[in-house]
Amino acid sequence: MRTDRPESANIVEVLERAECERLLASHDIGRIAFSLGGVPEIFPVNYASDGSTVVFLTSEGTRLARSAMQRAAFEVDEFNPTARIAWSVVVQGVVVEITDSAEPLAIRLREKRVVPLAPGAHERWMAIYSSNISGRRFRTSTQADGATRVD
Repeated sequence: MRTDRPESANIVEVLERAECERLLASHDIGRIAFSLGGVPEIFPVNYASDGSTVVFLTSEGTRLARSAMQRAAFEVDEFNPTARIAWSVVVQGVVVEITDSAEPLAIRLREKRVVPLAPGAHERWMAIYSSNISGRRFRTSTQADGATRVD
């Protein structure tokens, strides 16, 4: 475990790659962010993972389908209010359409169970081939736990 700060009360744990991959595999919904025409886009997607590679489904003609060959970031996170522990994992890489790919990894990724919650047909398989995966875990402060939310 590496930490960003030495103070024991506010330690941010920098997660090792294996832990990032384990946490990534423990969920099935995250957010993908990429730029389309110079405009940042962020979409929630149902996904599966194989190591640090993320796979999701989309439909023809959608903005997500247009993410192919774009640099992207994918994030999954969790907050446990009882334990007061939060974590976040970010995968950075390039989105590649793998619908018709004969590459062994693409074939293995298409065997993953991905169940989109959004309505409609989802026939295009997309993968984020990672160039970097990173993660952080920390205990929330008591000050943050007592904060008042204003909507």
